[in-house]
Amino acid sequence: MGISNEHSLAWAAAQHFDAAGADLALTYFNDKARTYVEPLAMRVAAPIFLPCDVTQEGSLEAVFATIEKTWGRLDFLLHSIAWAPAEDLHGRLTDSSSAGFAQSMLVSCHSFIRMAKLAEPLMANGGSLTTLSFLGAEKVVDHYNVMGPVKAALESSVRYLAHELGPKAIRVNAISAGAIRTRAASGIEHFDELIDETVAKAPLRRTVTPDEVGRAALLLASDYTTGTTGEVLHVDAGFHVAGMIFH
Repeated sequence: MGISNEHSLAWAAAQHFDAAGADLALTYFNDKARTYVEPLAMRVAAPIFLPCDVTQEGSLEAVFATIEKTWGRLDFLLHSIAWAPAEDLHGRLTDSSSAGFAQSMLVSCHSFIRMAKLAEPLMANGGSLTTLSFLGAEKVVDHYNVMGPVKAALESSVRYLAHELGPKAIRVNAISAGAIRTRAASGIEHFDELIDETVAKAPLRRTVTPDEVGRAALLLASDYTTGTTGEVLHVDAGFHVAGMIFH
């Protein structure tokens, strides 16, 4: 859920899922996005390819109804959806509007909770739910603004969902991805500075690639992590451990 083009982290994950033998259901946001996503769905021979706008009543439910009708079950899900109004994303959190904050939370956080509810009955034999986050959920990242508290809520939701769904062997985790040039990242002001800071401070002295995030997504979806839930896995070249670094 959340592929917008070939540079999306969700697309990197989809390729690894496909290579591992998974049958995939892919969604696209609207007709404009379909132009970019449909060729990708064809590359992985996705038997389910549907529109999904989490702000539209019934849209998300229609996707899961199709999954139930087609497969009768679901093994894993990747949530890669985040959005905030430009005026709230580019302004101070202090000045964010109540409507903008609520909409950001609805799209970026509560959509994952809704997906967990819809996936639960399809995961009778257990399963894996994974979402994508960012360091701005844990620490202040300049210019991340309203998305910081929203992603913090998302990571907290991961822990609560893990607690509630664990008895059914449904694991819930997040990947905190490093700074990568994606369509979503293009909305963050001074993003180039964050890239430069990562290269200077991260223990690996580089940023990460979409492929590395995709491999982590496959790991969390697979049976190699059946004992892992409620976790925020950092795939950021170690940037999250850096404190005051003298360049």
